[in-house]
Amino acid sequence: MARRSFIAIVGHGPDLERDEGAASVLRSLGADVRTLDLWDDPPRLFLDDESKARAIVVEALDRPDLAAAALRALRREPRLEEVGALVAVSVAQIARIEPSSGFDDFLLVPYVPAELYARVRLVEWRRSEFATEERVKVGAIVIDRAAHDVSVGGMHVPLTAKEFALLSYVCERRGKVVSRTELLRRVWGSQYEGGARTVDIHVRRLRAKLGAALPLVTLRGAGYRLESPVPGSGGPEGADAGRAQRGGAGAESHGEERGEPRDEDEDDESDEDEGGDGEGDDEGDEDEEGDDEGEASARGEQRSATSASTSTATGRERRITR
Repeated sequence: MARRSFIAIVGHGPDLERDEGAASVLRSLGADVRTLDLWDDPPRLFLDDESKARAIVVEALDRPDLAAAALRALRREPRLEEVGALVAVSVAQIARIEPSSGFDDFLLVPYVPAELYARVRLVEWRRSEFATEERVKVGAIVIDRAAHDVSVGGMHVPLTAKEFALLSYVCERRGKVVSRTELLRRVWGSQYEGGARTVDIHVRRLRAKLGAALPLVTLRGAGYRLESPVPGSGGPEGADAGRAQRGGAGAESHGEERGEPRDEDEDDESDEDEGGDGEGDDEGDEDEEGDDEGEASARGEQRSATSASTSTATGRERRITR
């Protein structure tokens, strides 16, 4: 039996059914709507076990201070934890909306019907996740297998073939722990002779490109687990924020800033687990061969420059001695 989806409208009881209210406007557009007073228990929204909330609209109007408290109460209901939420306020109160209140978006009252429904659908899309043969969506990340394309918040993110395959696999295994051995076997193939350090290097690259939109957690001694996306971390701004953070402290600090353990490729454990031999494992990956050659060339040029500088300094010292 298909689950019945509805839009929850929460606000001051006597005002919920007014003609210009969100409930009346959305019903006139054909949406299934259920209302709840600010002080009622959230479970009352669910008339049966087959009900599912599409989105939440909290009509704060001239009392935006009540909106955050109402949302916290709604989030205590397990069936509403991951549902997108909008706060509706009057124009005079818009400056009082706190970005930290937990809402995905806001609406201005009086409503423009088309805008109201469009914003509800947008927040529903942002929070939705799905997986088909051709496309996978996790948070703001959309993987198009047919087109071999990845986007975050609608913006294209260029990935190599191995990065694409690695991202696809961890998204398919969302919420489950995947070991480095499993990733090597499923992404690189059973014939690949490299070690676990290859996985860690590619994970770092994915984090650098996708930023906060990729909640991939390192589990020391176990592997990786893709968790639920953090609300508000998706979209281009989330990825840009992640890149800005890493710009000052380096890619290795990214996991620490998100409260994660450091990648095991910084320890000896990953090499012990797989018998890896360091970054040399990555040289067998054709997708990254150009990067490795570039890095080697850069290191060679740096060593040449250092040697030349040292020789020049030594020559000056000899002339001064004479």
